[in-house]
Amino acid sequence: MTEKRKCLDCGELLSGRTDKKFCSDLCRNNYNNKLNADSTNYVRNVNNILRRNRRVIEELAPEDKAKVHKSKMLEKGFDFNYITNTYKTQKGVVYYFCYEYGYLPLENDFYFLVKRKESK
Repeated sequence: MTEKRKCLDCGELLSGRTDKKFCSDLCRNNYNNKLNADSTNYVRNVNNILRRNRRVIEELAPEDKAKVHKSKMLEKGFDFNYITNTYKTQKGVVYYFCYEYGYLPLENDFYFLVKRKESK
């Protein structure tokens, strides 16, 4: 006697292959989207913030270098809590990066913005 299998998403009875889990591609996608929704939303939100940070630095440093005040960065939506990596120079100076664009905190709430040169 065969066990009746049901679609994991909609509950429809399945026919065909014995290892089949879904009745259609729509149900398979629906099931996986629901399964990954929480982590996917978090990652999407963080990536959006990082991309915005990158765009802000790119816009404020059109010549790949610039000195700007913190207020100008915040005005454009920059979030200092999100970076992709840091770079420490031999002198111990720490640059904070959003992808290839970075900043160095200076005195009086000023920042030195830079674009990292590609190394081959």
